[in-house]
Amino acid sequence: MIRVLDSLAARTAVVAVLGIVVVHLASLWTYEHAIESERHAVHATRLADQLVVMKRTLALVPPAEREGVAHDLSGGALDAHWSREQITARGPGAPAASEAGRAADAPPPQAPATNALAAELRTLAPELGASDVVVGAGADPHLAVVGLRLPDGSWLNVRLFATAPPPAGGHGSVLSTSLMAAGVLLLSLAISVWLTRPLRAMAKRVAGTAPDAPLAPLPETGPREVRELAHAFNGMQARIADLIARRTRALAAVSHDLRTPMTRLRFRLEEIPEPDLRAAMAADIGEMEQMVEATLSYLRGDAEAEPVRALDLVPLLTTLVDDARDRGLSATLEAPATLVVPGRLVALKRAISNLLDNALAYGGAARLSLSEADGWAVLTVADDGPGIPEEQLAAVLEPFVRLEASRSRATGGVGLGLTIADAAIRAHGGTLSLANRPQGGLTVTVRLPRTR
Repeated sequence: MIRVLDSLAARTAVVAVLGIVVVHLASLWTYEHAIESERHAVHATRLADQLVVMKRTLALVPPAEREGVAHDLSGGALDAHWSREQITARGPGAPAASEAGRAADAPPPQAPATNALAAELRTLAPELGASDVVVGAGADPHLAVVGLRLPDGSWLNVRLFATAPPPAGGHGSVLSTSLMAAGVLLLSLAISVWLTRPLRAMAKRVAGTAPDAPLAPLPETGPREVRELAHAFNGMQARIADLIARRTRALAAVSHDLRTPMTRLRFRLEEIPEPDLRAAMAADIGEMEQMVEATLSYLRGDAEAEPVRALDLVPLLTTLVDDARDRGLSATLEAPATLVVPGRLVALKRAISNLLDNALAYGGAARLSLSEADGWAVLTVADDGPGIPEEQLAAVLEPFVRLEASRSRATGGVGLGLTIADAAIRAHGGTLSLANRPQGGLTVTVRLPRTR
């Protein structure tokens, strides 16, 4: 679920749908509640108006004819009768009660709905006093009796028959909400996809660029926020390119300025008569040259102008292993007949040479193995040395980091061998990882893509 909501489009759609559904349900409830209240109010007003008309009509008719007129006015849910006394709500056909009997057999307390009807009757007929309107609800919830006192003291008694209203069906509301949610979901997805298309194009273009290739300016199109992002990215890219160019020029100057005085020092060594002192100074100068060359080689890194071409790793590895054997060192190679990758010969040779030299210098032997797996060329370099503490495996790839316990200065190196190798491998789109062997020693694994 978390991965599904990881995109901007999915989050926009979910928020929009939930918001619309909640608002729609609240609107439906409010609307239906208002309609129900309005329906009850209209019904009460209409009923009260009918009762007032019946009361005023009977008041104009002679007493002998009032029962017949009341019968003629009855119909539907109204059953009207005229009598000298008020009729209590006992049910259909209940006998009339006397004034004394009504006190002992009073109707039950009025419900809120009957109270509203009584108030509506007094509003429509102001001549009715508080005791001229009696609305009672019987034991039967579908029956109520309304008594209206006529001017001569007689009563218009109306039985009201109410049927339970049919329950409101919720299928229409559910269907309406579902259709609205589906429509909002589709619309939100379409809008989100349209709005995020420039961002996806930008990410695809940046991710598809080779690690060692300069980035081309991104098109500044789309919504204003996306254009501002592309503009800021292009500005950052320009500043980085300018920084790299200035660094390259500074490196060229440093390379020349450092090598020149060291060359003069080598010439002046010949003037020193003591052989031991001359040898010590020559060793110091050689160490300085090694440090300068390693540092400049690392800093040049991605500024290398060597073109990428199809490169067979097997002859390259064979040459490096043979050179090590010629120097009397223990190095072996297991590799297929051929394995071609796109790469730069000098950069890859320097990287693999550094790995091989580290294994020989600190492990006493180097075992190289080359294979192919899932479109990758996989090279492992294993040794029998002391390995590297687990907490230092990541740190040794940083520039100028050396482990004094096992890689002292006496063995040479300035802490840039693995750093240079890692930078070169990453520039080819590959990876370099370190792992200690269970039986002792270190294994370096290099993965290079077969296609560029």
